[in-house]
Amino acid sequence: MSNQTGAFVQTNGIRMHYVAQGVGPAVVFCHGFPEVWYSWRHQLPALAAAGFRAIAPDLRGYGDTDKPERIEDYDIHHLAGDMVGLLDGLEIERAVVVGHDWGGAIVWDMALMYPERVRAVIALNTPFSARGPVRPTEGYQSVPDGRFNYVIYFQEPGRAERDIEPNLESWFETSMRRIAVQQRFLTPDDLNVFVEAFRKGGLTGPLNYYRNIDRNWETTRHLAGRKVACPALMVCAENDPILLPSMTDGMERFVPDLTRRLVKDCGHWTQQEKPDEVNTLMIDFLRTLPA
Repeated sequence: MSNQTGAFVQTNGIRMHYVAQGVGPAVVFCHGFPEVWYSWRHQLPALAAAGFRAIAPDLRGYGDTDKPERIEDYDIHHLAGDMVGLLDGLEIERAVVVGHDWGGAIVWDMALMYPERVRAVIALNTPFSARGPVRPTEGYQSVPDGRFNYVIYFQEPGRAERDIEPNLESWFETSMRRIAVQQRFLTPDDLNVFVEAFRKGGLTGPLNYYRNIDRNWETTRHLAGRKVACPALMVCAENDPILLPSMTDGMERFVPDLTRRLVKDCGHWTQQEKPDEVNTLMIDFLRTLPA
């Protein structure tokens, strides 16, 4: 990892921190909640060694990237716009975009909103979700097993922050391990990277992503029915208790050029729990793409 470089770029009205490694076709990694660029620590050197320029930013509100105050500054238009601005700032015309968890939602919408900038999509765990007929918060509340109750809990500004921030280290330890299968994925040093990032930057920015899910639904009516035109790789984790592999059923209707792969014995933190397997799947897929 010694050839990694950390830097900043102005994008979409904010200053964004990113870490990059390698030269070649660009691959941009978007992390999920509650993470930072470091969740891609195993992918950057592997893709660089395979001949790619791997770029992992701290998303808006996270890590060393700016954290605007308003809730609406974290809607999907800002989040996708940040990625386009990152490409502009790095003088990259088109890139493969990779996302896990919330990052997956961003890269799918980026492919719909800015298809001219996206060579391909790689999604870990996060399915493509077509715009549904009801508000997302209503839909989440109706899921019988209650696995999305945390999304509802996050809706009230300030509530989760008051509960979690005084006990940040124990919350990270519990919440990350609870939905993992491969428990060794997170060493004490790894855990500390995440804890310190959130101790420094707080939880409000990251939680504001969730507080925009209804707003995103309301403001993306124009995307309803639109298909992802580029090639895509959907990597599911067999034992993710939140983003179930079954949630990807029927995705081909909206993502016609879709390759599917399943990582077995793996929980939610796919690229960290099974890094070698994920790296191989990504590199194999990347090598099939037209120039």
